[in-house]
Amino acid sequence: MNIAILGYGVVGSGVVEVINTNKESINMRAGREINIKHVLDLRKFPGDPIEDILTDDFDKIINDDDVDIIVEVMGGLEPAYTFVKQALEKGKSVVTSNKELVAKYGAGLLQLAKENSTNFLFEASVGGGIPIIRPLNESLTADEIYEITGILNGTTNFILTKMEEEGRPFEEVLKEAQELGYAEADPEADVEGHDACRKIAILSSLAFARQVNFEEIPTEGITKVSKGDMEYASKMGYTIKLLGRCKRKGKEIFASVSPVMIPLEHPLAPVKDVFNAILIKGNVIGEVMFYGKGAGKLPTASAVVADIVEAAKHKGINIISHWSKEKVEMMEAGKIPASYFVRVQKKDGVKEIIEDTFLGVKWVENEDYPEELAFITQEDEEDLQKDRFEKLKDHAYVISSINIEG
Repeated sequence: MNIAILGYGVVGSGVVEVINTNKESINMRAGREINIKHVLDLRKFPGDPIEDILTDDFDKIINDDDVDIIVEVMGGLEPAYTFVKQALEKGKSVVTSNKELVAKYGAGLLQLAKENSTNFLFEASVGGGIPIIRPLNESLTADEIYEITGILNGTTNFILTKMEEEGRPFEEVLKEAQELGYAEADPEADVEGHDACRKIAILSSLAFARQVNFEEIPTEGITKVSKGDMEYASKMGYTIKLLGRCKRKGKEIFASVSPVMIPLEHPLAPVKDVFNAILIKGNVIGEVMFYGKGAGKLPTASAVVADIVEAAKHKGINIISHWSKEKVEMMEAGKIPASYFVRVQKKDGVKEIIEDTFLGVKWVENEDYPEELAFITQEDEEDLQKDRFEKLKDHAYVISSINIEG
């Protein structure tokens, strides 16, 4: 079975490496030989083993009737979307690791694959090498899933781990992450939560079988998390993680991405460094968690190749996937329930104002910060919490506020 790889960057070269390294077992599982016939890239790679099959002409690939599977690992929306759409219309299966593409156009591309008796597979778009899409689509179909919570970005988890364990500030650890290749030169997609937002949108759409638009998910990154916040969390028996979360409440769904203080006994608390984990709650199975490296050349390539095998095994047969274009009824962001850990500058009368403004607060003591007051609010709707913060700001300087769970 001939495949074409679109993009010979980190993941594309990883796919070639995985296929060549594990060729015998991959062919056995696919039930036929997987042959890389074309690699598309605008760059030249003199001396590389793929040099003879390299092309910069997509038309050469799309019009090759011998190519059964297109592997899109270019990233971005265009020209990736146009290429993928054309491939599915031609009856070729598509495998992708492109979370931006899947989050934006996943439902439509799945429908197009169904209409053409082919497949659109995207295991590597969420969680890198962690198998999560297929379990949601197949293994957990007996359950009504009511919550998904995940550490979905390895870069931010690495940064938060270093801040916690070494007591270093965000900017310093970010620089180290860039030097190690964990963070891009422009790290905005990671540290501002956009990457995790697209991933939780994909998981939510699959779990609830309808479209969850990532643009509608309230998203906050980790740039405001400080060394002081980490020290408070440690004293309290908590840790701070960037979490993507979606929950069903009645007929409504709410989703968010933000730093969250979670207790050390929480299943996600021990997940450190570049590792990811996804916790799923169902009404029958209870809690299940998927853990592993959420990014990186070979883990991501492994998930891509697993989808290639799946596409090879189902040539001409569409694998049913429940994700319709119908939009999920999302809870208004202001109605989402939230509880906060808050630090404010100490001054006369502020404690009484806090107790009058935030009903039933729990005070947190930390002798290392004698010039501060810290407290935990009761859970309430986001809009009501924001109103209270505005009132508080009229009387005291708010140093930080972070979502807290448990």
